[in-house]
Amino acid sequence: MVLESHEVDPVVTDPELYSVLFENERVRVLQYRDHPSDTTHPHRHPDSVMVTLADFRRRVHAGGREVEVELTAGQARWVGAQEHVGENIGTTDSHAIFIELKEPVPTPRPAGDMPLGPSTGQAG
Repeated sequence: MVLESHEVDPVVTDPELYSVLFENERVRVLQYRDHPSDTTHPHRHPDSVMVTLADFRRRVHAGGREVEVELTAGQARWVGAQEHVGENIGTTDSHAIFIELKEPVPTPRPAGDMPLGPSTGQAG
């Protein structure tokens, strides 16, 4: 079953966790807030920049892979386009901002080569 883009939009899959702060034809800015042990439904992010507003510890799952991410407040990370499930495995609430790019990905990647979780590097 192939899901439509609106069916994997985090604002649709988890409206209690994600909200839209700003949107225009080029970007969408989301706010994310959760509590320890909260888990998202499967959702998709386009290429994005994530800025943490609180310390957090998360586990991100996709396609049989998983990564653990621990960040402190005020860090910015590149999040390459991906579909995943996120889980707050820490002891504090998460609070982050996602700046989602609406421009197309420059070069398609094979599914096994897709990024998972945030990184400090640039896209590509």
